[in-house]
Amino acid sequence: MAKRWYVIHTYSGYENKVKDDLEHRIASYNLEDQVVDIKIPTETVTELKEGGKREVKESKVFPGYVLVKMQVDDNSWAVVRNTPGVTGFAGINGKPTPLTRDEYRKIMRRTKEAPAATSAHPKTNINFELGQPVRVTSGPLEAFDGIISEINPESGKLKVMLTIFGRETPVELGVDQVVSLV
Repeated sequence: MAKRWYVIHTYSGYENKVKDDLEHRIASYNLEDQVVDIKIPTETVTELKEGGKREVKESKVFPGYVLVKMQVDDNSWAVVRNTPGVTGFAGINGKPTPLTRDEYRKIMRRTKEAPAATSAHPKTNINFELGQPVRVTSGPLEAFDGIISEINPESGKLKVMLTIFGRETPVELGVDQVVSLV
């Protein structure tokens, strides 16, 4: 029987603990040949804080889920299922359903194990929303107020509609150049 990737549900925030506990249980039950890999998909995220400060951190792609590559039989299923923090397998009617290769590739494409080209440009979490009123805090348009009309998280830029000389003008600004008015 082939080893396939399965998704297990965990309590959110306990993914690392579940991974550690599962590794110990696999070793103590001598199941290393049946459960061969455990992954917690993460991605590098740059959060832009108040005042334009950037904070880079690892963020879980799917909080509350862990991927396990294993050969499912009654013994391996029971060891994984009864690990503290595991609430069950993803599947139909309680029966574990393996991921397809395409599903696995899509999940892993978002992780830190992705090719260098994608990890060189980490995703940016921007704490602004479309339609949000903002004030420009630096640059030649300092002290102008406007409304966010577009958000580009990859570049960390916002398109803000400013009223300049009585006319609405779209201006591209960095997230560090504006503050929220709400």
